[in-house]
Amino acid sequence: MLSEREKLDTLANLMVELSHVSDLDILMEHILTQARRFVNADAGSIYIVYGDSLQFTYTQNDTLQKRLAKGEKLIYSTFTLPINKHSIAGYVAATGRPLNLADVYSVDPTLPYKFSKEFDEASKYITRSILTIPLKAGNGDVLGILQIINAQDAENHVIPFSEKDEKMMMHFASIASIALERAQMTRANILRMIKMAEMRDPKETGAHVNRVGGFAVEIYEKWALKRNLSRKEIDKNRDILRMAAMLHDVGKVAISDVILKKPGRFNKDEFEIMKQHTILGARLFFDRQSDFDKAALKVALTHHERWDGNGYPGPVDILTSSPIGGSNNLKGIPIRIKQEEIPLFGRIVAIADVYDALSTARIYKEAWNESQVLSVIEKEAGFHFDPELVEIFFSSLDIIRSIQKRYTDNH
Repeated sequence: MLSEREKLDTLANLMVELSHVSDLDILMEHILTQARRFVNADAGSIYIVYGDSLQFTYTQNDTLQKRLAKGEKLIYSTFTLPINKHSIAGYVAATGRPLNLADVYSVDPTLPYKFSKEFDEASKYITRSILTIPLKAGNGDVLGILQIINAQDAENHVIPFSEKDEKMMMHFASIASIALERAQMTRANILRMIKMAEMRDPKETGAHVNRVGGFAVEIYEKWALKRNLSRKEIDKNRDILRMAAMLHDVGKVAISDVILKKPGRFNKDEFEIMKQHTILGARLFFDRQSDFDKAALKVALTHHERWDGNGYPGPVDILTSSPIGGSNNLKGIPIRIKQEEIPLFGRIVAIADVYDALSTARIYKEAWNESQVLSVIEKEAGFHFDPELVEIFFSSLDIIRSIQKRYTDNH
């Protein structure tokens, strides 16, 4: 448990820490982790406001996590709640006021809100104390709900949240809300760029890029943990990769509609033009101002490279599109990029993108069934894909499937 001094110090440093996180999903993870740490809570969730509803977006639960094998993650489903006074989270969103409940199973039945026991019954978890705090924008609008569950004493016995906890969490929420508002603006701007691409290419949907980004960070995290990278470095790279992966095909905005919207297969000349989207996308990030720009450039440029060297665009000058290194001897065979020259993020997004493209229905094709898709991924290990990353992908299938369900095409 944190001492009062440690809580104050952490609160003072919180703004700096959260300001380093740009991606919305990664930020919610940080907010919930720190909130629970503040008050020694066993579990918690975050809901985000979408129109007149709350979307259950992120959750953590130490008790349930301990039931899993090492390296596994909690699988959870997203759902929505109406913003009204009938649920605990809905009440806080509707009123803008916090609720501190010592025992949700003993809520006064005359109150308008009720505790739903469905989660506890399904998971065999016992919820007792809940502190629910509104996350408000600068103008007072509720952005979301922070809900922390089961405060614990030094012996890990469940206790109510104190008034001091509530006041501390209100300060915490005000700081977290600033970071959340900024991250939502960043996500919205990225999705606007995707929307531009979607107007040109119907395959580039917000759901598709969110899935690709989600798959990519899961694969990266397992890769990094195998190499014992520090948690700080992993978190920094997950944040960057999540956004860069979402923009992997942004260069398609510069490709002709005649080619992008062609219903059939490309001929040789059309395919050569289509391949230029990798270079055109990379050019958007050529004036590199940050680590994100560097990552986005690499992902846009190399997510169609292949492990066997037969991908594209190969070694190329981004500004002129000219091949670097000419051709291989006198046969005119283009120089191919070597395995170790394909950036890690590009190799990861290659798998994530192909998996989602094959799994999803498009105007010109039905969605493949999962066994077909997995068979292709497995067979392409060592040819199209880095074989180590394919192995990691298969070890992450449960969380990959949950991300698919979270970001549906009608989401």
